[in-house]
Amino acid sequence: MPNASSWSASSPLLLLWEDSSGTRIFLSLLYAVLAISGTLSNVMVIYLVFSFKKLQTTSNAFIVNGCAADLSVCALWMPQEAVLGLLPPNSSSLRSAEYRLLRGGLLGLGLTVSLASHLLVAFNRYVLITKLPSVYQALYQRRHTGCMIGLSWALALLLVPLLPGLWTPSSAQQPPPRQTDGSSHYTALLLALAVLGQTALLLHCYLGIVRRVRGSAKRVSVLNFHLLHQLPFPAAPPPPRRVQRRLSSVSVLLLCCVFLLGTQPLVWVSLLGFFLRPAPPALQAASWLLLCALSALNPLLYTWRSEEFRRAARSVLP
Repeated sequence: MPNASSWSASSPLLLLWEDSSGTRIFLSLLYAVLAISGTLSNVMVIYLVFSFKKLQTTSNAFIVNGCAADLSVCALWMPQEAVLGLLPPNSSSLRSAEYRLLRGGLLGLGLTVSLASHLLVAFNRYVLITKLPSVYQALYQRRHTGCMIGLSWALALLLVPLLPGLWTPSSAQQPPPRQTDGSSHYTALLLALAVLGQTALLLHCYLGIVRRVRGSAKRVSVLNFHLLHQLPFPAAPPPPRRVQRRLSSVSVLLLCCVFLLGTQPLVWVSLLGFFLRPAPPALQAASWLLLCALSALNPLLYTWRSEEFRRAARSVLP
């Protein structure tokens, strides 16, 4: 059985080499659904932001950056996994080391930039709500924003070649090895701790927003703050302050819960496998699928409360 501290698995669909064809077909269909829905939603958000000037804000620039990264997972990686799951175990595609490296690179690049974009969006909104406007304007100039986005991709491009075994599945042709390379175990541990650190920073930003929103009704009234868009253009008068604070807090907490549900199971499965013993294969596969599903849910997660996004979508869709 493969060690759960590795973020890869023994086959392209995170199945053991002896798993049944029925299980592989089921996961192939699941990947296909996630690929189609995630690709459509990410492309729609990118199109709306580039087409409507009111949506071209700093916060939405980071959202578009995350959508572009999620397309690497939903539009490029997931369809391949869906197709490979339908192939026989002795297919030459599953044994090609170069092809596995390519798929692993797409996956690692997309997930790294996507997670970095989550943190950039959270920090942007934290500064917008909790700091003075002069601080926000000085920090988020166009040049600085571009540098932040560029650094997220540079970090991903730097990490992906250094960690080929972490993102690349091993061959489904052979049984899992009894012993795995210790360096990959420590690499998986370091990445799990890095994701935990990123999660702690993200929660600090959003919980700081909740405290600010709940404690400063006057500032909320002036900004008409809604979590999921930066600059509001309401079509109707804002709701009462108490209701508005409650809705904003619920939006923040919902976003945090979805993010935690998508990222933390795989992190704790990895930590469990490193310090104690490997988790059951079904738990490993479920935790991985939750992380993949987050790439398909991110566009809706960040835009469903934005009136401007809803207006733009209604003007485009029939």
